[in-house]
Amino acid sequence: MRDFVSRGIAALQPSGIRKFFDIVSEMEGAISLGVGEPDFSTPWDVCEAGIRSLQKGFTHYTSNKGLPKLRQSISDYLAKRFDVNYDKEEIIITVGASEGIDIVLRAICDAGDEILVPMPSYVSYSPCVYLAGGVPVGVQCKEDNGFIVTPESIEAAITPKTKAIILPYPNNPTGGIMTREQLEAIVPVIVKHDLLVISDEIYAELTYGGKHVSICALDGMRDRCVLISGFSKAFAMTGWRIGYVCAPASLTDQIIKIHQYVIMCAPTPAQYAAIAAIDNGMSNDFNTVEEMRAEYDIRRRYMVKAFNEMGLHCFEPKGAFYLFPNVSSTGMDGESFAGALLEKEKVAVVPGTAFGEGGRNHIRVSYAYSLAELETAVERIRRFIGRSR
Repeated sequence: MRDFVSRGIAALQPSGIRKFFDIVSEMEGAISLGVGEPDFSTPWDVCEAGIRSLQKGFTHYTSNKGLPKLRQSISDYLAKRFDVNYDKEEIIITVGASEGIDIVLRAICDAGDEILVPMPSYVSYSPCVYLAGGVPVGVQCKEDNGFIVTPESIEAAITPKTKAIILPYPNNPTGGIMTREQLEAIVPVIVKHDLLVISDEIYAELTYGGKHVSICALDGMRDRCVLISGFSKAFAMTGWRIGYVCAPASLTDQIIKIHQYVIMCAPTPAQYAAIAAIDNGMSNDFNTVEEMRAEYDIRRRYMVKAFNEMGLHCFEPKGAFYLFPNVSSTGMDGESFAGALLEKEKVAVVPGTAFGEGGRNHIRVSYAYSLAELETAVERIRRFIGRSR
């Protein structure tokens, strides 16, 4: 019998994050710092809204784009928090931001179109470009420049086939952010080459030492931007699987066709819960979100200090909830370090190469865990390094 598996899919590498997560799930006494999931529970008022929707029988399909009330709430929220203005008809509710990334890329890519992907960055971007028929082209981001894209690095990667650039800030895995001035600096390059910007802003609420700035809010950029975000990170709603895509109507009219065929609509109870998350957040000035961010900030500062004291140089992240320390001082690269640490001390981190070749000497560490867990993990890592030198 012939092999029915697509050659392209067979050649696709599995997620470097999930590999270590799967190992840890079966290892007694292990501590995982590998998965980017808040350790906070979904706020109870949000859960209640989901429960009430079930009790009231709101268990049927919604419109393909999602509940009008939720789309209006997102529109109001983006305008209030980030000066980003999209009408509710320009918003599509998706099954997490991950679906948003997938359907946007499928909607814009013709065979051979090149999509610029900052490196290091989230593991799904390049595979999703590939699955959409496009060609991912890495834009190398350097630690001494805050792991951001620059006008020069973008220009160096552009060819006549370049169609779009993904902007993943705040960034996973580095925690890097882009300021208004840095975003403004790349706008002329984007306009000159007539590129679409896919701005993944899932960590927008988790910015430390200043407010997140969206490129979609800059003069002249709204109509060449697609904003992707969701509720998983800032609202501690990972399992609810609610995200959204905002784009000009000329794009959402095409993106929705893919969503209609492959998803139909996002889960109805989760949409009602998301309404409560935003509306209650706006009514109490996002106190719950602020409390979570303050707790993450404590952990962030503790972990940066700990890694630097261990001799593992650690870039100070300004967003998200990840560290990207350089482990080359141990004589190991990220892959060797992560494997040996898991074997010797039962602490799981993710090798930096999961996020691109630029991460070869790095590991990604999530601090979305309790301070007690982080302290235990730090002691184990310190012991491991002491034995390795």
